[in-house]
Amino acid sequence: MARVAKVIELVGTSENGWEHAAEVAIKSAAKTLHGISGVEVTSMTAKVENGKIVAYKTTVKIAFAVNV
Repeated sequence: MARVAKVIELVGTSENGWEHAAEVAIKSAAKTLHGISGVEVTSMTAKVENGKIVAYKTTVKIAFAVNV
């Protein structure tokens, strides 16, 4: 039986680092998506204020199974 996956792109934000920002995005997606099978980090950026990083942002592509 063939399988189909859908991929969506999300941006997670955290004050604790890029890895945590990715986890925030995945945990949020898992609330409504079932069958998440993979994640790809596509970019990492940060918000800077007064010379200090105040927010980390991680853009991820999340793959999940689609029933056909």
